[in-house]
Amino acid sequence: MYAVCRAGVADRATVVVVMDVRRAGERYSGGDPRAGIESWHAFSFGPHYDPDNLRFGAMIACNEERLGPGAGFDEHPHSHTEIVTWVVEGELTHRDSLGRESVIRPGDVQRLSAAGGVRHVERNAGIAPLTFVQTWLAPLVPGGTPAYEVVHGIADSTPYAVPEAAALLHVRRLGAGERAAVPDAAYVYVHVVRGQVRLDEAELGAGDAARIAPAKDVEVVGVSAAEVLVWEMAAPQLP
Repeated sequence: MYAVCRAGVADRATVVVVMDVRRAGERYSGGDPRAGIESWHAFSFGPHYDPDNLRFGAMIACNEERLGPGAGFDEHPHSHTEIVTWVVEGELTHRDSLGRESVIRPGDVQRLSAAGGVRHVERNAGIAPLTFVQTWLAPLVPGGTPAYEVVHGIADSTPYAVPEAAALLHVRRLGAGERAAVPDAAYVYVHVVRGQVRLDEAELGAGDAARIAPAKDVEVVGVSAAEVLVWEMAAPQLP
């Protein structure tokens, strides 16, 4: 972890931007490799309990999942969680207890609002390997009615909103030398899907992530062709 200081423009205040870089190799490994399931957890998850790594802003999980052909997660429950899935390669088949079924491909965003409770199945029904990044967010208000949607072909210029968690997902696709602004926000989580980027003084590769709190006047630069997921999250609301 390291800190950099930036001068605010509007109020001329000094803002201390704290960036915590987590490498792909530091993730907790899980899943069941014998069943064709590999899971890499960025936060405390299941049997890997870490009281110092429970959440960041609204984010409570960011898992990279790899499923071999025919492999998957059998029906299991969720509640009080916003689950957002980004497919890196392959095709993800989803089916839930409300009768919805869909296939998610690279460039699509899937969101399952578990709300008061829902069960679902996630599977690689294809013949090619499947890799996806799945993020879990804590809603501002627990409970409610489950909801589901898929948005096909997310563009760099259009963030995907998860208002239930006061969060926005930005997709950044960069060529070598290209720059993109990181949103100013109380919490920003940057996950490198592919390629290499530079985030201030840090260079990040595929699977690496950075937690920035707060983020102000930060930009990401492509070292090579790269794809990056940037989560913008508001400060938690006080009771």
